Amino acid sequence: MPDSVIDNNDITLSEEDGIRYLHFGTEWIQGAMRMSRPHDLVLTYTQQMMAWLLFQEVEREDELAILGLGAASLLRFCMKYTPSNLHTVELNPRVTAMCKTFFRLPDHARSTIYHADAAQWVCAPEHQGRYAALMVDLYDAHAQGPVCSSLAFYQHCYAVLAERGIMSVNLFGAHHSYDENIDHIMAAFDGQVLLLPEIDEGNIVALAFKGGHLGATTAASLMQSAEHVQTVYKIPARQWAKAILAAQPT
Repeated sequence: MPDSVIDNNDITLSEEDGIRYLHFGTEWIQGAMRMSRPHDLVLTYTQQMMAWLLFQEVEREDELAILGLGAASLLRFCMKYTPSNLHTVELNPRVTAMCKTFFRLPDHARSTIYHADAAQWVCAPEHQGRYAALMVDLYDAHAQGPVCSSLAFYQHCYAVLAERGIMSVNLFGAHHSYDENIDHIMAAFDGQVLLLPEIDEGNIVALAFKGGHLGATTAASLMQSAEHVQTVYKIPARQWAKAILAAQPT
């Protein structure tokens, strides 16, 4: 059981074993932060959301986008480990307020938060062709199927990416929406999609690529990149690379 619970209407907070959790009024976990090391990615699926680093070097001039603030885990991580500007979209201002108070939400010139509907945000002309990486983690209080999953939504996600941008998206394999999401992502990204191994909680992270660089990736270059990512970013990139290669047809 949690050590403590703080209730902000439908947004709740719990703590256990040195980890603080965010909930949207249910037992489902919407994000987590290790109190002693707040920049760690505690939840396995949030680590996998950064698997685009296997295929994309991060430059200072790059811009990164996050759809769904959660407990600000991806934002904290990217602010610490990348030099890029971060653009985060969160529909509920009270989630942002909770993160500022309890989850060490970074307050920095490199970080911009938009209180907006993600489905509308990706349609805005000023965001088109702009982002090197787009991390999509859009769940409601029930936390079982993404709240944005249409073909049009994923087509707009494709459009906001830069020429060789990558999208990572958190899906839930056991939910009835999973196959529909995969079909829509495949259609929007012309089949340039990789799936990471399903974790115990049922999450499956998909990587979708704009541009032809996925087909140009070799086993040797992928493993070399994994060594670099695991060393620099302290996330299990070698495991992901091996799983990706194992899933390829022989």
